[in-house]
Amino acid sequence: MNIARALAVAGVMLVAGGGRADQASEAAAVSAADAWLKVVDAGRYADSWNDAARLFKGAIGRADWERSLAGVRAPLGKVLSRKVASKRYAESLPGAPDGKYVVIQYETSFAKKKSAIETVTPMLDDDGHWRVSGYFIK
Repeated sequence: MNIARALAVAGVMLVAGGGRADQASEAAAVSAADAWLKVVDAGRYADSWNDAARLFKGAIGRADWERSLAGVRAPLGKVLSRKVASKRYAESLPGAPDGKYVVIQYETSFAKKKSAIETVTPMLDDDGHWRVSGYFIK
């Protein structure tokens, strides 16, 4: 499976539709994304899959996720910096069921790629917790 396709299948990070969220929802989604990214940054790819939304787990198996992510992240090296560039609440995203999502774009600098955009899409999962449903690096 093509790495870009595997990551795209795992996520729903296309342009978000309209909608409103209160600041507490956006803050909770960003907090969940930040925590999840720390797990990814530590190279704990299986744990990142375990911590992801049900939708994410249904789109890609753990072993495929680990392989795909290792192939994309390892060559970039250590994260040097990361900051939220934008966040957008949506209740409808292309190719995903309706729900509550926040599409977050981070400006990230890696040791071997000085400028990258990471898109992380947390969603409000069935149990009421924000969990990552998509991840993409450009």
